Amino acid sequence: MSKKWAIEAVSRRAFMRSAAFAGASAWAGGALAQSALDEIINAPRRGTWDDQFDAKASRTATAVVSNTPTFGPETIGHLQQAIFDYQQIVSNGGWPQVNAPVKLQLGVADPSVQQLRQRLMISGDLPRSAGLSNSFDSYVDGAVKRFQARHGLPADGVMGEFTVKAMNVSADMRLGQLQTNLVRLQSMSGDLGRRYVMVNIPAASIEAVENGRIALRHTAVVGKIDRQSPILNSKIYQVILNPYWTAPRSIIQKDIMPLMRKDPTYLSRNAIRLFDGAGNEVSPDTVDWFADKAPNLMFRQDPGKINAMSSTKIDFHNEHAVYMHDTPQQGLFNKLMRFESSGCVRVQNVRDLSTWLLKETPGWSRQQIEATIKRGVNTPIKLAEEVPVYFTYITAWSAKDGVVQFRDDIYQRDGEMQLALQTPFGLEGGVAAVEEGNLPQ
Repeated sequence: MSKKWAIEAVSRRAFMRSAAFAGASAWAGGALAQSALDEIINAPRRGTWDDQFDAKASRTATAVVSNTPTFGPETIGHLQQAIFDYQQIVSNGGWPQVNAPVKLQLGVADPSVQQLRQRLMISGDLPRSAGLSNSFDSYVDGAVKRFQARHGLPADGVMGEFTVKAMNVSADMRLGQLQTNLVRLQSMSGDLGRRYVMVNIPAASIEAVENGRIALRHTAVVGKIDRQSPILNSKIYQVILNPYWTAPRSIIQKDIMPLMRKDPTYLSRNAIRLFDGAGNEVSPDTVDWFADKAPNLMFRQDPGKINAMSSTKIDFHNEHAVYMHDTPQQGLFNKLMRFESSGCVRVQNVRDLSTWLLKETPGWSRQQIEATIKRGVNTPIKLAEEVPVYFTYITAWSAKDGVVQFRDDIYQRDGEMQLALQTPFGLEGGVAAVEEGNLPQ
């Protein structure tokens, strides 16, 4: 396959060049819309499956991930270049809407595939040499997968509901999203620390960064739109193995009180005990669960497999009473929409992150961590050196030259409702979402 799949590096000098010169680069400018389409239309039509099929396209198209941190020193320059490129796309008419009477995927032949090809060429996901045939061939399959990967969608090559929605967001709206996020990134352009953890809420993802490179990536579950994870800068000061879970007041009121009215055994089944201000245990039978307000008691869950934080809690200073933690509900990490918590952040493969956080703390190897978790005893561990943590809200960035990433504006902060593509209100909520960890009922 042509090496045009490879995205050429764009220097800061190139960013300052004129639009005419910058537009000469097929990938750097995402291809100037009209000139690109003219060239395609005037080119010989290519549509037979024999000369279009190239499995390598599908295998390489999703290679859009970089080990450069979202807050890396190159990111602002790349994002400025992306803004320049999208300005050119907008000034040349944007890209067409994709409207298909059938589900488009590998093997389909339909006139609407021509629209899809045009759309992918203008955004730089499909090389112009692929032509404008009606065939959804391996080139289109690879381009769709690349597009999906850039938008945080499962890269399956199928034009499903969310892929179509993301593809039909207009170029000028995407340009505005890039400009909004440039301001956010510029606010985080200082020295973030030798080692730090970055939680990107819209992406529901975590980066552990060391010496300017990503050491670990983690899938996350973050707050629902009505219980949002906060934007914050803090420092991780301890990891707790086999933690107790103390229910926040809001969850006691909104979730546990209604559960106890329906099922008086709920607390005992979930190993949650009540304590008064003096530390004395209080029987649930003495509480009026039908009262308007929750009792002024501490609701604490014992360590164990059903604990809402499972094996691990990661503590950092903040006024919102949020933290990062493990969860017994590991299936949540496989969901497309991972906006289900009450503000805290659940971390997939959290023991990897704990090992990284504790690697400079003497006596806490991975083996020691695993052995301690197996014993089931509550064990707080102070870090030898606190590690900065940043909860951020970045919906558009370009950490790798020429690869522009977009995520849904899940909390509707970018100013356009159409950018909140995945509505969180369809999720099960209320008593089914007792936090942190979807406690069994």
